[in-house]
Amino acid sequence: MSFDGVFTHAMVRELKDQLVTGRISKIHQPYENEVVLVIRAQGKNRRLLLSAHPSYARIQLTEIAYTNPENPPNFVMMLRKHLEGAILEDIHQVENDRVVHFTFSKRDELGDLQNIVLIVELMGRHSTIVLLNKETGKILDAIKHIGHSQNTYRSILPGSEYIEPPKQEQLNPFHAPKEQVFKILSTAEILDGRYLQQNFQGLGRDTAEELVFRLTQRPNEKMAVWAEFWQSVQDDLTPTVGTKNDKEFFAPLAFETLENTTAYDSLSTLLDAYYGEKAEKDRVKQLGNDLIRKVDNEIKRNQTKLAKREKTLHDSENAEEFRRDGELLTTFMTQVPRGAESVELQNYYEENAPIVIKLNPALTPNQNAQKYFQKYQKLKNAVKLIYNQIAEAKDEIAYLESVLAQLEIAGPMDIEVIKEELVASGYLKRKRSKKNRKQTPSKPERFVASDGTEILVGKNNLQNDQLTLKQARKTDIWLHAKNIPGSHVIVKSNDPSEETLLEAAELAAYFSKFRQSAQVPVDYVAVKHVHKPNGAKPGFVIYENQKTLFVTPEESLVEKLRG
Repeated sequence: MSFDGVFTHAMVRELKDQLVTGRISKIHQPYENEVVLVIRAQGKNRRLLLSAHPSYARIQLTEIAYTNPENPPNFVMMLRKHLEGAILEDIHQVENDRVVHFTFSKRDELGDLQNIVLIVELMGRHSTIVLLNKETGKILDAIKHIGHSQNTYRSILPGSEYIEPPKQEQLNPFHAPKEQVFKILSTAEILDGRYLQQNFQGLGRDTAEELVFRLTQRPNEKMAVWAEFWQSVQDDLTPTVGTKNDKEFFAPLAFETLENTTAYDSLSTLLDAYYGEKAEKDRVKQLGNDLIRKVDNEIKRNQTKLAKREKTLHDSENAEEFRRDGELLTTFMTQVPRGAESVELQNYYEENAPIVIKLNPALTPNQNAQKYFQKYQKLKNAVKLIYNQIAEAKDEIAYLESVLAQLEIAGPMDIEVIKEELVASGYLKRKRSKKNRKQTPSKPERFVASDGTEILVGKNNLQNDQLTLKQARKTDIWLHAKNIPGSHVIVKSNDPSEETLLEAAELAAYFSKFRQSAQVPVDYVAVKHVHKPNGAKPGFVIYENQKTLFVTPEESLVEKLRG
C-alpha cells in the first residue's frame, strides 16, 4: 500500500494522542531526506520520523536507531534554531490529502510567542518538508530547494511565500454528505477502484479496491458498509500487513482482500516492520555508494593486474623459444638479410628442420638476435616473481570481494565500521577531525542464544581478526559460511547445545553474502583449529577438522537473538 490519505488520516490521529503538548528536545537529520524529532511527551522521549524519501515517504514514531552525520546539514541547523524547546500544539491533515501540518509554539529572542509550522508533503518523488513562519506565510527553509525553473506552479525556497499543492476536487470521504455518497455509489456504471478514486479524495488503489470488495459483498447495504468502513478507520484500527497477488501491502484495518496477514499494536510499529529493511538498504546504498565505487575500482584494477601477470606467465612458457631463435640468428648471422621481416633457417635443435624466425626490419641481424636474448632473459627473471605476484593479486581480489559482500549486507551503522577497515588497510585516507578525537575501534555485535549462551559476530574484517585471533578462547566454537564472504561468529562455549549451534550457524549464514539463500553451508570448529597465514589480508584464515551445518537464515531469529 502507498501511504495514502486514509492511512495519513489514521496516523495523524495516532500521533496526536501521543505527541501533542510535547516539547522538542533534540532534532537530527540522519539522512538526506529524513528528519527525526525527539519529543518529550507523556513522560517519555519519542522519536518522530518525518521522511520525504521519493519511495518511502511517511510520518511515524520509530524505534529504529539512526546514525547522525558528523557535520549536521543546513536544514537541521535551521530546524534547531526555530524548533528546539518548542511545544507541539497541533497536528493537522489538510482535507484527506497526504499533507500534514505540525504546529509549534516557541518564544523568540525577544520573548515574543511565535508559531512555526512544519509541513510534510507525502507525494512520492515530489515529497518535501517545509519550515514555515505561520504569521508571515514565508518559508524559512525546506529539506529540498525547488526553484521556479523546476516547478512553474510554485517555488520552495527560503524567503518565498508558501503555496499549497494543487487541491483535490474530489469529496473528502470522512465528511462527504450521505446524499452525495449514495448518489455516487448507486449511479456507477461500473463500481470499481478507479471509479471511487475519481470521486473520493485520498484513496490509494488498494484502499479503493478493498472498499469495492466490501460493497459488492453486500450490494443492498452499501451505505451501511460505507459508514462501517470509515467508522473503523476513525475508532477501531487494526494495523495489518498482508499479501495480495504475491505483493506485500500494509493497511490501517484488517483488509479482507489481503492474505497471510500479520497484525501490529500500532501504525508506527507496522511501518517500522514494513519499511525497516527496505529503507535500510536504501540508506546503505546512499551512505555506501562511495565505498562500493572505491572497492569496485580496486577490484577492477587488481583484475587487470592479474590478467597481465597471467599473460606474462603464459609467455614465459615460450621463453626457451626466444633463446633458441637468438642462438640460431647468431649462428647463421651471414644468412640473415638486412631489412627483412623474417628469415628461414635450419633448426639444429630439431634435426635441421626449417624454421621461420620473425625479424624487425629496422634492426640489424645482430640487433635482432640480441632482442630475442633480451626477451628470454626478461621472462626468465619474471617467472621467479610471477607466481607470488599472481597469488598476491588473487588474495587482494578475494579480500576486496569480501569487503564488497559486507557492504551488500551492511546496515547504516555498519558503514562506518567498514570504512574504518578500509582506512586501516590503506585504501582510504583518514579524514582529520576538527575535534581531533581519537576514534575507538568498533566492537563485534553481541547476540544471546535461547539458552543464554553469548554469541559474537564480527561486522568487518578487522573485527573478525580481533574476535577470532585475540578475543575468543581456544575452546570456543568458531563458525563461518563455507567458501562464502561473511562474518566470523564465535560461540562463547566449548560444548554448546545443538540448538545454540544451529542459532549461531543461522547468524553466520545471515551475515554472509548468501543471506537470501536457503540451505547455506556453515562450517564450525573449535577456535584452536583456526589459523591466520603470515601476511594474510584482514579476515582471512585457514582451518581444519571442521564440520558443516546447512541452515536457512531468518531475520526474525536474528532479531530475537540480539542482545
